[in-house]
Amino acid sequence: MMAALSTLLVKRGIARKLVPIVYTLHVIPRRNFCNAVAGGGAHSNQRVEKPQDCEEKVEVTTKSGQHDIAIVGGGMVGLALACALSSIPLTKHLSVAIIDSNPALGLRTWLKKDDIPDSRVSTVTPATISFFEEIGAWEYVKQQRHAFFDQMQVWDYTGLGYTRYNARDVGKECLGCVVENKVLCNSLLLCLQEKDFEKTVYPARLTSMSFQSKYPSAGTATYQAGNKSTSSGTTLSDDTSEQIHHDHLVKLDLSNGKSLHAKLVVGADGAKSHVREIAGLKTTCWNYSQSAVICTVEHTVENHCAWQRFLPSGPIALLPIGDKFSNIVWTMGPEESLHHKSMSEDDFVKAVNHALHYGYGPYPQSSILDRYMERFSWVTGHGTPSTTEYFEVPPKVTNVVSERMAFPLSLMHAHDYASEQVVLIGDAAHTVHPLAGQGVNLGFGDASALAKVIAEGLKVGTDLGQLSLLKQYEKERKAANVTMMAILDGFQKAYSVDLGPINLLRAAAFHGAQYIGPLKKNIMSYAMGEQKWPLFS
Repeated sequence: MMAALSTLLVKRGIARKLVPIVYTLHVIPRRNFCNAVAGGGAHSNQRVEKPQDCEEKVEVTTKSGQHDIAIVGGGMVGLALACALSSIPLTKHLSVAIIDSNPALGLRTWLKKDDIPDSRVSTVTPATISFFEEIGAWEYVKQQRHAFFDQMQVWDYTGLGYTRYNARDVGKECLGCVVENKVLCNSLLLCLQEKDFEKTVYPARLTSMSFQSKYPSAGTATYQAGNKSTSSGTTLSDDTSEQIHHDHLVKLDLSNGKSLHAKLVVGADGAKSHVREIAGLKTTCWNYSQSAVICTVEHTVENHCAWQRFLPSGPIALLPIGDKFSNIVWTMGPEESLHHKSMSEDDFVKAVNHALHYGYGPYPQSSILDRYMERFSWVTGHGTPSTTEYFEVPPKVTNVVSERMAFPLSLMHAHDYASEQVVLIGDAAHTVHPLAGQGVNLGFGDASALAKVIAEGLKVGTDLGQLSLLKQYEKERKAANVTMMAILDGFQKAYSVDLGPINLLRAAAFHGAQYIGPLKKNIMSYAMGEQKWPLFS
């Protein structure tokens, strides 16, 4: 991310039957986590006791299938929205359904710190950490494996330039935190289970949605507590009154044959969103003709820095995940990815070390110009702590300790995030290139913004599914998401060209980010989620 901004800012112009049986989450007395020690890294020193068993089933009850909000997708972003709604005074009284076939949502699971880290991780920004703290989920992350990092080094395979970032440059303790996706999901679920909040998990998949008329067609119908009568005094049957009551709700049919109704449906069901498809929300998308290979590797020493080197085929990143483990995210061509996924472990280790060290070109070296720019930045008062930091050699990889996975890369953006009674968040609304690790942070930003917009709507008596309300969320998030997507897409394209003049421009961008203090601080603040726009402000 920081490298992306440095290049683009310097160039400036490259700029989801009624009454179904469901699982209802109840508050269960809190138990200690299995983790013997809190997650890795200098910022993780909390210790917890180790219980004898690590899993509980959540109590099963019956629940009327009518809700204020139905969240289709119980992944990280969907759970984050549910937690956010449970944390705001104006929204914590709402009835929220979570529709997801993942059986883990019906369990209380404690992840062990001494397990091998999973290959699927996310780099969460300080802004995301603050959001998790606000909704009460970060305390659960802290009791599981995670790794803060306070330094980052980015360099080009040509050896012409590099940039180092240090949290001290912007007066912070960390630049971000690498957390396994399963830890984020588990922390959000544990947090939600502890909330005094009406939430219901439907262990099924969404199969269809039907939209009823906004207002009952029987205009003379009225409702009174204790009876069901029309204005003419005629008593309505249970079926008739129930139908009238549901006329303004969205009906969601599930794969287990059950149905539920909701005032608002939130699509948090990923890039291939069924909610988005049913609602008819169009997208723009293209493939990058690239794939990412991910896995967990081991070193002989502990890693506290995030490393990223840009190669002709795409970037390779080495991200700390605690102890002596790191996560690899390596972008390359589709055929290359299949080859690297299937090669022997020894050969893969050699390939990784070749890509991070001596392959393709030399390490960047300091020159007379670098020393002059360093002195100039301090004389002008624009120096930062990392300005005087020289290029460091990343730690060697010794073992591959997880399954290697590969997935194709693409960009996708929904033309509209909302329609009447439907709204999209996370990957259902947008997907980006993983080179800066910003995808899930954008999704958490969506969840935070939508929860606040819903609260503001309730404050003034607006219907939850009213399009004008949902468009307020769309306006806020689309601007932020499109800006980030444009930067990442432009950066991907800039590094897809191996040409002398372009290489020199990239080197200039690295040098600018290294030695121009205000530029570096601006890049860092935006990448950390603490500045809304990528220009000086």
